[in-house]
Amino acid sequence: MIQTRKLAIACPHCGSADVFYSCTPNCCYNHVCADCQTTFEPATTFQGGSLTGIVPPDPLPDATDPTAECARCTSNAVYMTDDGGVVCGQCGAILKLEIAEIAPG
Repeated sequence: MIQTRKLAIACPHCGSADVFYSCTPNCCYNHVCADCQTTFEPATTFQGGSLTGIVPPDPLPDATDPTAECARCTSNAVYMTDDGGVVCGQCGAILKLEIAEIAPG
């Protein structure tokens, strides 16, 4: 079994961990830093390979927790593994997290 935790994304402008998701998955992946008001959008790229036995975080992320879309299956059940990797809880894809559309606040 592969234990996961909620996605943690540091602000690309100030490094704060106080980041929240400010939109809905069917619209965009706009995130906002509570400290400096920078907005940005996380995205993933498929790194090849898949994992099985993925255990979702407990508790599951809420609507304002950082999230990203899986590059392979488009699910937003994207989590971090204990070793700091990123994996899709839906299809098991091994992913790389990238930050785009950075607009300093």
